[in-house]
Amino acid sequence: MSDYVIPAWDRPAVPVAGSEQRFPVRHIYCVGRNYAAHAREMGRDPDREPPFFFTKAADQIVPGGGKVPYPPRTQDMHHEIELVVAIGKEGADISVEAAKDHIYGYAIGVDLTRRDLQMASRELGRPWDTGKQFENAAPIGSIHPVSAIGHPESGEITFSVNGELKQKGDLRDLIWSVDEVIAELSTLYRLMPGDLIYTGTPAGVGPMAPGDIGEGKIEGLDEIRIEIVG
Repeated sequence: MSDYVIPAWDRPAVPVAGSEQRFPVRHIYCVGRNYAAHAREMGRDPDREPPFFFTKAADQIVPGGGKVPYPPRTQDMHHEIELVVAIGKEGADISVEAAKDHIYGYAIGVDLTRRDLQMASRELGRPWDTGKQFENAAPIGSIHPVSAIGHPESGEITFSVNGELKQKGDLRDLIWSVDEVIAELSTLYRLMPGDLIYTGTPAGVGPMAPGDIGEGKIEGLDEIRIEIVG
């Protein structure tokens, strides 16, 4: 007899590159406006104000990419290509110097956004949840362990739609480095193994519609390909 009153769902998990094992996902944190050019295109000052965060649900991942249904209640869904950090060690109030000790690995991810809903919420001073949290909102590639690739601190990051380059940046352009993001986030939440951190997107975000093919690349990681379906 089951311990649950309804059938339990499978735990969300991401493939690990070079392994048959998977990385179980506990929680997804995202950093807002962490590239200067993207902050400007969103109408914000890119100065180094403290980073801010929003979240996505673990079951919103799309492991390996693939087909992504166009979400409801939006006419303006945008792509945002990002470096994703996978946390492998618990910690709170982590110092910048100790941040790397808590990282299991890195992946490429896409923060899909219902931009019209996000902007409407922003104008009303309301939370961004409806703009950022929806089914299939967090496509992600395989996680590459630190033991295999080290800690990428530079490298080209790009996203193309139907073969046309839309976003292009470099990991070195992060306003807040991965280590600084971990340190700041850990003052707000106890980070746990299984947590993912989407670290921000470069400029060039824009809409995707049913039928569009998106391809993201980060130097040193695998690529991700998503197809938006009706």
